[in-house]
Amino acid sequence: MSSNNVKTLLFSEFARVSKALGSGNRLELLEFLAQGERSVDAVAKLSGLSVANTSRHLQVLRQVGLVTARKEGLFVYYSVTGEGVIRLLAALQEVAQHNVAEVTHLVNTYLTSKDSLEPVSVNDLVERMRSGLVTVVDVRPTEEYAAGHLPGAINVPLADIEKNAGRLPRDREVIAYCRGPFCVLSFEAVAQLRKKGLRARRLETGFPEWKVAGLPVE
Repeated sequence: MSSNNVKTLLFSEFARVSKALGSGNRLELLEFLAQGERSVDAVAKLSGLSVANTSRHLQVLRQVGLVTARKEGLFVYYSVTGEGVIRLLAALQEVAQHNVAEVTHLVNTYLTSKDSLEPVSVNDLVERMRSGLVTVVDVRPTEEYAAGHLPGAINVPLADIEKNAGRLPRDREVIAYCRGPFCVLSFEAVAQLRKKGLRARRLETGFPEWKVAGLPVE
């Protein structure tokens, strides 16, 4: 087999991966699984898809090696196959944000408009955490927090933010984070915390990106 033929075959396989990513639903499922292992039923509930439809999407992702599955009793559990998948998802989002006008418009209209303050960078947060200057709040669902979270982070799911805001320290800035840079949970959480008089900002990324950066997690 010639080198050109090998290259053609390789790029055909690369195209299979990109084809599997060519679905908004599947990209969202990857974001959910980047938080930790979940059953098909749990992912279906999060995504709003039927269990059958969710299973079909996950099988497509599994066929190209983006997710792996294991069976436990009557349930099938899926997880991403490695940090490369998280980096791929992050790279796709970054390229789209900087090169697709529709993405820029959506971000500016529906996300940035909720929070005009610059988010806190990962490096900045690391330094502030070391100095004890901030309270870090994980606004993801409890099961995602339990699967892994930033050191010392307090879990206050978005639905509980309003009733628990009074328990957060007022002498330090609150930094909220969730599933990733475009996760609306942290945008909404910051808005609610500010209404309660707290100094709040969001982390520019999310838990998966923090983990992939090699930073400590609990």
